[in-house]
Amino acid sequence: MLQQEIDKAKLLKKIGIRNGELSDKMKKMKVLQVNKLYYPFTGGIERVAQQIAEGLQDKTTMKVLVCNEQKKSISETINGVKVHRSGSLGMLGNMPVSLKFVFDLKRMAKNADIIQFHMPFPIGDLAGILSGCKGKIVVWWHSDVVRQKKLMMLYKPVMKIFLNRADAIIVATQGHIDGSQYLKPYAHKCVVIPYGVNPAIEKKADEWFEKTKNKPENKKDVPVTFLFVGRFVYYKGCKILLEAFRKVKNARLIMIGSGIMEKELKELAVSYGIEDRVIFTGNVSDDELEEYFANCDVFVLPSIVRSEAFGLVQIEAMAYGKPVINTNLPSGVPYVSIHNETGLTVEPEDAGGLATAMQWMVDHPKERIEMGKRARLRVKEKYQICGMLKNVLDLYKRLKDW
Repeated sequence: MLQQEIDKAKLLKKIGIRNGELSDKMKKMKVLQVNKLYYPFTGGIERVAQQIAEGLQDKTTMKVLVCNEQKKSISETINGVKVHRSGSLGMLGNMPVSLKFVFDLKRMAKNADIIQFHMPFPIGDLAGILSGCKGKIVVWWHSDVVRQKKLMMLYKPVMKIFLNRADAIIVATQGHIDGSQYLKPYAHKCVVIPYGVNPAIEKKADEWFEKTKNKPENKKDVPVTFLFVGRFVYYKGCKILLEAFRKVKNARLIMIGSGIMEKELKELAVSYGIEDRVIFTGNVSDDELEEYFANCDVFVLPSIVRSEAFGLVQIEAMAYGKPVINTNLPSGVPYVSIHNETGLTVEPEDAGGLATAMQWMVDHPKERIEMGKRARLRVKEKYQICGMLKNVLDLYKRLKDW
């Protein structure tokens, strides 16, 4: 009996287990994700943070640190993920102001193997520098700060220090590196990991595609439906879209969203005499949005500056087999849907070029449908959540030599 205990102790020691505990190599990696906000706030960056947190929670010990838009700090569990929201003094522009966040990061990052930050997030960068954390720092660079030039004068020195400290920088496309004013000195740290389409959207798209794959082409007298989805803000290019659309024949335009330019855009549609062909829906539910994706013919992303760094809605429309008209921004946008393959790409702020592309889609139904099929195939091959999660986890493991 004694010899059995000795043999067992030797075996446990050999594989690295003492006192019934797993060795560090066999424990789950401790990951802390850091962002300004989190679900139920549903911006594009927040969606990616949630996908990583929920997708890797079974393979890691995952926690999330974000700011609360109110003074009170809150700890809660969302879909199995532990989320701490640091109380703030409110929002300055679209950025939370929170001293508690700095102290919470220092506390929560102390034992983390990986701390992943989603940028741009100035307070996050500063907190990361002050935290003194010893874990590996991963940054997901979602976009440059473009319009807030005064903010950048203050933020840029902090950002540089933080990027120097970072062990790896994730970008969704090569275009994020090539088009960035700030990333080129850190290109050697950059890893391209494409975003993934929401699995729920892809599942419904698959079901819809199966039902309609033998559907006849649109008849010539049926208007072609163009779809825009996004906030009505300057960089989305909605004014250019309306200017272009007034020249397009046999078509209608559905604009989903809301924002500070909504009244101006509706007045512009009236002044162009196209108010009977442009439908403003306001914000819609997820189920309604998927219906619009299913029933449109072409998706349009007319953004005019690189604040539009990727356009997740592109891959959602492409999952439904829809071709995309996007713009040739110095960002990831034209890397998502490819010109003359899965859609058409025009120059930003070129209303004439956009009108020509839209009219081409109207006049070439067979080519349009083939582009949509290739768009759907591109999503299947390149923009899958499972692939995104595997690549993120592999990066974590390489950094920690796990």
